[in-house]
Amino acid sequence: MKKDEMPIGFAMALAMNPDALQMFSALSEAQKQKIIAGTHTVKSKEEMHRYVNSLIHHKP
Repeated sequence: MKKDEMPIGFAMALAMNPDALQMFSALSEAQKQKIIAGTHTVKSKEEMHRYVNSLIHHKP
């Protein structure tokens, strides 16, 4: 996977969290890439859900 591609686990977790998806969709491409880059350190499904939940409180 390329570093700028959205990991499937991240996409699935976003799809299950409408508030986080709405917030993520409103970001600039640069901000989205920064968040996607942060997913590369996530090691489990639960951790990915926590990461996505944290986006709701993210300040761009």
